[in-house]
Amino acid sequence: MSLCPPGWLKTPMGNSYAGQLRTTRFEEVLHNSIEASLRSNIVVPRPIFSQLYLEAEQPLAAHNSRAENDDEDEEDGSESNSPPILYQIKPPPEGCCTTDGFCQAGRDLRLSSLASDPLDVLPGFMLVGLKPPSLPDSLLVCAVDHRFLPDERGHNALLGFSGNCMGCGEKGFRYFTDFANHINLKLSTQPKKQKHLKYHLHRNNQGVLVKGAAICWRGHDGRIRQIGPRLLEGHVTSDEQSSNLLLLQPSHTPANYTASHTNGSPQIADTPHPLTNGHNAIPPIPQPAMNHSGPGRPSTTGTQTNVGPPKKRHKGWSPESASNVVSENTVKMPPSSSTLSSSTAHSSTTNGARLDAATPMSSSQRSSTTLSPSGLSVAVPDQLLRTCGLQPVIFKGHGPLPRLTGNVSEVLVSSLLQSCYLSSQTLPRVYQHYGPSPIQPLSTEMQILLTVYYLVQLGPDQVPLIEDLEQIFMRSWRESHLSEIRQNQQPQAPGSQGRHYGIETPPTLPGLPQHLSLPYQQPLTPSQLPWLAQLAASSCGVGVVVFGEHVGSLAQGLQLMFCKLLEGGFQNTNYVVVIVTASGQETQSCVVVTGKHQCRALAESMFSPSEGLREINHQLSSGETQELIQFCNSLGQDGDMDSLLDSATLDSNEPSPLSSSQESTDDKSVKKTHSPKDSHSPKERVLATKETCTEYSVEWREVRPIQLAVARKLLSHVCAIADSSTQNLDLVSFDRVNFLILVPPSEVTFQQTVLHLWSSGVLQELGSLDQACASQRDAERFVVKMDQSAQVQIDSLIQEAHSNSYTLYILIHDHAHWDISSASYCNSESGLGLVDQLLNSRRIRDAPNILILHVTSFPFALQTQFTRISPYNEIHWPSSFSNDVDLYHERTRYFGVSELLDSTRSGGSLPLMRYDSSFESMAASLEERFPKLHSAVIRTTVLIHHYCIALMAVSGRLSGSHNLHKHSSVETLGIVQSLLSAAQQCPTRHGHMVLLRIPSLALAAWAQQRLSRVRRQLGLEEKFEIILGNPGQPLNIGQSFVDQIKIWLKIQEADWVPRTYLELEALPCILILSGAEPLGESLPRSLKYCDLRVISCSYLQRTTLEQELGLAAYLLKAESRSPHNPGPGSDLLESDAEKLSSTDNEEEEAQDNGKNSTPSSNLPVQSSPDIGAKATPSTQNNISPKAPKSTKASTPSPSRAQTQLPAQSTSQAFLYPKPSFHHLSQYQSQTYAQAQQVPSQNHPVSQINFQSYFHQVSHPQLQPPLPPAQSRRHPSKSTSSGSLSPRASSPHLNCSWARGVSRPPSVLLPRSLYDIITANDGSGLPRCTSFLPHMSVAWVSSFRPLLSKMMTCTEQSLYYRQWTVPRPYHMDSSNRTEGRSDNFHPRRLLLSGPPQVGKTGAYLHFLGILSRMLIRLMEVDIYNEEEINLSKDAREDGVQYSPSNVLWPNPEIMKTLSFDYTVHDPKYDDISFVYCPGYKPVSDGNTVRQEDVCLRRRTTRIKLSKYAAFNTYHHCEHCHLYLGFNPRYQIYDSSLHVFTFTHLRLGEEIQLYFIIPKSKEHYFSFNQPGGQVEGMRLPLSTDRSPDSIKSPIFTPTTGRHEHGLFNLYHAMDGVSHLHILVVKEYEMAVYKKYWPNHILLVMPAIFNAAGIGAAHFLIKELSYHNLELERSRRLEGGAPAVDVWPFVILADDSCVMWNAVDLNVHTGPVEHAVSLKQVLQHMEACPDLSHYGLCGMRKWSSRVLTAPNQREPFSRGHLHDFLLLNVDRSQNVQYDQNRFTCHDVDFTLRLHSAGLLVCRFNNFSVMKKQIAIGGYRTFIIKTKMTDVPTSVGPSQYICAPDSKHLFLATPAQLLLEKYLQHTSHKLFPLSTKNYEHPVLSVDCYINLGPEVTVCFVSSRPHSVNICTTGLLFSGLLLCFADTFVTPSFLKNFTFLKGATLCVISEDRSSLRQTVSRLELEEEWRFRLSDEFQTANAKEDRPLFFLTGKHI
Repeated sequence: MSLCPPGWLKTPMGNSYAGQLRTTRFEEVLHNSIEASLRSNIVVPRPIFSQLYLEAEQPLAAHNSRAENDDEDEEDGSESNSPPILYQIKPPPEGCCTTDGFCQAGRDLRLSSLASDPLDVLPGFMLVGLKPPSLPDSLLVCAVDHRFLPDERGHNALLGFSGNCMGCGEKGFRYFTDFANHINLKLSTQPKKQKHLKYHLHRNNQGVLVKGAAICWRGHDGRIRQIGPRLLEGHVTSDEQSSNLLLLQPSHTPANYTASHTNGSPQIADTPHPLTNGHNAIPPIPQPAMNHSGPGRPSTTGTQTNVGPPKKRHKGWSPESASNVVSENTVKMPPSSSTLSSSTAHSSTTNGARLDAATPMSSSQRSSTTLSPSGLSVAVPDQLLRTCGLQPVIFKGHGPLPRLTGNVSEVLVSSLLQSCYLSSQTLPRVYQHYGPSPIQPLSTEMQILLTVYYLVQLGPDQVPLIEDLEQIFMRSWRESHLSEIRQNQQPQAPGSQGRHYGIETPPTLPGLPQHLSLPYQQPLTPSQLPWLAQLAASSCGVGVVVFGEHVGSLAQGLQLMFCKLLEGGFQNTNYVVVIVTASGQETQSCVVVTGKHQCRALAESMFSPSEGLREINHQLSSGETQELIQFCNSLGQDGDMDSLLDSATLDSNEPSPLSSSQESTDDKSVKKTHSPKDSHSPKERVLATKETCTEYSVEWREVRPIQLAVARKLLSHVCAIADSSTQNLDLVSFDRVNFLILVPPSEVTFQQTVLHLWSSGVLQELGSLDQACASQRDAERFVVKMDQSAQVQIDSLIQEAHSNSYTLYILIHDHAHWDISSASYCNSESGLGLVDQLLNSRRIRDAPNILILHVTSFPFALQTQFTRISPYNEIHWPSSFSNDVDLYHERTRYFGVSELLDSTRSGGSLPLMRYDSSFESMAASLEERFPKLHSAVIRTTVLIHHYCIALMAVSGRLSGSHNLHKHSSVETLGIVQSLLSAAQQCPTRHGHMVLLRIPSLALAAWAQQRLSRVRRQLGLEEKFEIILGNPGQPLNIGQSFVDQIKIWLKIQEADWVPRTYLELEALPCILILSGAEPLGESLPRSLKYCDLRVISCSYLQRTTLEQELGLAAYLLKAESRSPHNPGPGSDLLESDAEKLSSTDNEEEEAQDNGKNSTPSSNLPVQSSPDIGAKATPSTQNNISPKAPKSTKASTPSPSRAQTQLPAQSTSQAFLYPKPSFHHLSQYQSQTYAQAQQVPSQNHPVSQINFQSYFHQVSHPQLQPPLPPAQSRRHPSKSTSSGSLSPRASSPHLNCSWARGVSRPPSVLLPRSLYDIITANDGSGLPRCTSFLPHMSVAWVSSFRPLLSKMMTCTEQSLYYRQWTVPRPYHMDSSNRTEGRSDNFHPRRLLLSGPPQVGKTGAYLHFLGILSRMLIRLMEVDIYNEEEINLSKDAREDGVQYSPSNVLWPNPEIMKTLSFDYTVHDPKYDDISFVYCPGYKPVSDGNTVRQEDVCLRRRTTRIKLSKYAAFNTYHHCEHCHLYLGFNPRYQIYDSSLHVFTFTHLRLGEEIQLYFIIPKSKEHYFSFNQPGGQVEGMRLPLSTDRSPDSIKSPIFTPTTGRHEHGLFNLYHAMDGVSHLHILVVKEYEMAVYKKYWPNHILLVMPAIFNAAGIGAAHFLIKELSYHNLELERSRRLEGGAPAVDVWPFVILADDSCVMWNAVDLNVHTGPVEHAVSLKQVLQHMEACPDLSHYGLCGMRKWSSRVLTAPNQREPFSRGHLHDFLLLNVDRSQNVQYDQNRFTCHDVDFTLRLHSAGLLVCRFNNFSVMKKQIAIGGYRTFIIKTKMTDVPTSVGPSQYICAPDSKHLFLATPAQLLLEKYLQHTSHKLFPLSTKNYEHPVLSVDCYINLGPEVTVCFVSSRPHSVNICTTGLLFSGLLLCFADTFVTPSFLKNFTFLKGATLCVISEDRSSLRQTVSRLELEEEWRFRLSDEFQTANAKEDRPLFFLTGKHI
């Protein structure tokens, strides 16, 4: 309980404390107590006033934090954790001086001014330089009491302040705050002396006051400040930090350390669980007591401790909570990795010792890393390696390392630890944005102590990892500055959180006391460091030795170390830490690695990968490995392996023991036993076998749904690039696709890609190959290996791309992470740097038609700060499942690295990924025996030795072979047994593949030779093949095995050989895959074992590890049976008594045993155990330490023949001691002997219960006979385009391959890699994900967060883009310096996905759909409909009015042609027939809604011709100037002009607006330049110009600003023309935006709701008015007025292409595309064109040329869509401005009745594009209540006048037209389907629906009408009848009795007047209920109509 009330927050001395008393008594107690405490000599004094003054604080907990910032000048970290108090500057007294550098009295305080002045300094005071923030280059002079300043060690400074002003002489400033105000130290934060009092000042020899040593406020502050700023400037690039630094490699992870306490370590009660790691447990870190028996001598009598004297209360430090500070937690160690690239990891020799090359450093860094003078040299003893069996590794730490002399070649020196120290003292730039901060880096002492603690908690087999140490430093630093970090994060905007990944606050450090996780709570002094380090080291016995207390220099410590090393004093010591803390000098340190395993691992890690391979080759070629091989060949008492092989029995007449003993009884009944030396070939042997393998089937699949989804994602990204405003990709300009696939220089990968390409059909789809002659060889020219030959092919592609601008070229860079080296850093011989040289060349980058697609499983190296790929252009492979829901309905399920890791954590079965402890034990013992040999040589030799022994043991050809089992491992024996027995179980000898991964080509070749020799001597040549996978060479398969494969795949080609691993499906073989790294080779689904036991553990990058594990990736069937019911088809039902004793149970599925099994449900795929772990103490070695204990309890026995073991409870925990290799081998031999003697039928064993992934299939007897396999050859496991799927199999599958193909392979790893991969980091992710992503990149800072478990692939990409930079030899390292504002290549994509998941198939399908899309972009949907309402009797007379080849119509002949009243346009198939005498409809009309017409009309896809019209999405280089909106061209300015004219019919002025671009003003006349527009300029009729069109083109449009076809540049073939878009007022802005270089005619606002009739009405009236104006202007100029061109063009906005018919005598009429220019110039050239009122052309149809009625080149009838209108002749016939539908039919009828000629040019046709958006046919019916379209029936379109009805917000005319269209069959019942009695419509045509026929007549005098004599009408329609309609006119027509009359008027008054004027009541009967109005409100001016019946 605190004695201080809350709220006392501030001390008088300017320090903030939580719980501060204000009284004078406590202030006095405070000063006296602090001074007495700090003057004390004891190590950890306890303040006597703590209980009275300080309130106990709780230890800091781990909190989430955000991005931090720091200032270059760190604040003192000694304040409390209280929230920051906003500092308010005290206003200066009125009239005082406020100038910077002067005090308030106006006196100068700057050192430059006072340097020579005599200064009066009081006794006990010192001159100090104060650094003001406002004057960074100046120091202010002040005098401070020396008691309040620290000594040279940074200690013994009193809290508070006492100072004097050296300007005005004012004295007695007791508080630094007041002093800061006096000297005008203008600050935004609270003044602190630690932050601003920087330097001591002293007089030099000349008596000048100069700057002296920095004031060491913390003991390390001065040193850090010397190097900190320079590190801040240069650290973040990481090039200087670690590009040449070598790696500390681990062979064990900190998370698996298990065993007992070390004796002799002090034990503390009630400590948390110790961190376990390896074989021996580390006890909790001892906690020294608070009480001490003497200075620096801790005792163990107490439980509280503090590490050092606090000079004031530090953050989180509390005497009451001291016992909680020094404690240990069990959180796992932060994982990380440090890598090194091949091009900078070359070692250099200094004085004979191999030193890692240092990076260029600043001068301050260089001074601390250079070797010391020769006087401090250390002599390296001779014969060090021979005597000790190791090569010590010395890590430079703090201070200069002494120079080594003597036998320096046997010592390795590394500066990596020193670089780690420097980087941890360099605060990241992220802390520099928020102003001053108290954040400071770790002290030297704390770094050393943390290093000791890290080394202590490492296991005996573990190698230190530098990134582990970096994470420890970072977390410790963060814990110490948690409150300051939070303070700095306060101003950060919330929006900035998502863009950058902030550093998360980690939990407390594992294995370290909390007082070390929070180091600044109690500062660590140099005097405390040695004994604390020794105390920490004592917890692990002699594993870590600290030299510190009696060591005066590093040289002395190293000399002592060498002496003890020679004396054998470090036999069990892995690390020696030398610490020098001599008085008067800085702390120095170094670390010497003396553990044999650690020294070997570190030495090998200092090699680059290429150097390591060269070293291996050297050892093999020099014969250094002979002793090792001879040692392995010796089998002790069992003889020599070579001798046993020579004595092997090879009698060809004797059956092989293998073939007889390992066949099951079922197998014996269906196949023969063959001797190993069978004289028959495999082909003959298979043909001779009556039985065939019914389970084998190669099924070629189409593209999987998820691959199709990825291909579409790729396409959408390409379209996004094309749609962007940058216009970096003009997809519309490309008409075809070409491509080139770049693959690594692997022959198998090359052939594999060729196979996928050829089989995908892409080449045929792209037209690259002829379908008839396509072969796999033809596809090879599209795939390029990235070797020296690639230059020619890529150069050829670039040249082709430049010459074919209409072809889009796709460069696919597959396996893109392979070669990312900079071309400038690589020579031509290395083969690296080609990608940079070719793909990053300027020729490719600037080519607008080349797109690059990088494809990789490991994209991390391409995701750096300098990447060329935009994050928006990344495509990540999607997950197939979400919450166990199959998103893509896949038949397969991916099993990759994460699933392998899941198998290690499941308790249901033996993990698919594991290590072989027997192998590891033997390899470790041989590594100690042969210290000079590379570990890869030793491990490969041991592995091949194990395989040879296993072959000898399993073959059964050697007498006493059971004794050989102890010389191999159980894992290897199981692998070999499965390999040999699998083929015996199948009639056609299908088997498995075993993959041996040996990176060294020399070792792989040796391994193949060795295994082949053993196989030959054992007579097993026909049993399995041994294949050497050399990337640079094609596959070499024995002919007998080739014949087998050809029989299985039914291949008839005589010279066919397999070229890919995929084609080895079901071949029993051992594949030795060599090469430094896999190069994208896909493996068949028959892969059962992936043996990675000899891969390198020295280069730990995420890419390196994941691509090795990716070899085992697999595609499984998606179906799975119940996890709790494996089904009756389990392989465990098969009982084979004679099977070899092995733990190979992967071919078996266990029975469901609910008593001892708890199946796991979180693992998607459970594998049955393939190498059984014994349920006995001596065979527990193969169980993963990660597996639950229940797994170990229920592990199966070694064989089904073994005696039954008692079932174990799952709740029981079994911990078995680790067996030795010798004992394990003995037990294996015993179990083998038992297996040969005990029949399994009598002794069933307890088995593991585990989940099965597949559904059980029915018994074979119930299955119908299966058809044979497909005859076409296909690869079996296609990871990209195809796969194998076994057929439905029986519960007892005869074919072992068919059983194994449904399970993923097992993976064997080195123990060290297994421990690393299976461990999790602090975020829960696998530890390998936190490693450096690639050897060619570097971390930006060690202050980076870990990857989060919840990150998506996109977020991971952003993480790497923020936290990694390319090293200088990375191809992207120069990307930032190329001078571009953006570093991203605009046409570069990245496709990433897991290995073997199907990326090849996805991008191949992408090529296909991209090609199809380009074709579709060049194609449009054209209406392709036959003309309707054609009469059968038409043209029966056979009269040809005009010759077919006539060019223009003759007016006299046209007058003789009868006018065709019938509408033939298919879009009008739902309108009323127009009555015509002699015409009989073909069939009765069907009621069709007009809204549905567009949906059901027939269209055809047609490729656009070069004369097509385009929408706004087309922008080629030819029409940029025409469009005028491309940002690369001039933005065209437009001006708005008003044009007004008076229309007599409307009786009012019409005001229109023209928007005229500057470039089009020459088409208009103005009253003055830039003034009022007077009209459009029109040419003369006599003008003839081939480069212009005379007729203005008007295009009315609405809602189609994007999709309207207004780009007529290509259609006009580039000639000059006047094109005007007629738009509504509310759409003016959007049309101007999309078409800035087009003239816009804006209709008045009253027409915003009008239809197409209003637009045509305005166009016609404007054109006639303009014609009159132009004639007037011509008359004024003296020209004849009649010569002005009177024609205009009315064009629909969907006219896309035009065609002309050529008459060919031999082939008949042929139609071809022509330009609109050609059509218009031909029509305008017609000699008698002025005689015609309206001209047009037919609508295109593919069948129109074959129709019999199209023989005439010209005809008279209705015209639509594209009209040439004579506004002069048609001046008295206007379009109906109110019409919405059928306005053109109405206009044509009235034009014909006026006696004007209408001509259709039948030899021309217009193609109309289907545009589903916008247009005048889109009508929306909505109510007045809401703007949302509602479902309103036609009956609601009208209502009774004055009734309460739902009013509609729709124009009245539209409601009337729609009502008449849909209900006229009720309104005119006598007219329904009665063509002979039509409805008489006077002066207008209105659509009354398809069931009603309309007879149009005109009331105008002298009009042309049809003869109606004798015609009885069924109805009369009078619509807005004018004065020409009279009673006498109506009396000319006869009506049926009961005929219906409909009179329509604008209002009720005019309606009655019309009835009265026309005397309608005489012959028609009306009722009051027959009057209606449209459903409009009164203000919307509804229309009224009256109906009546004829009397």
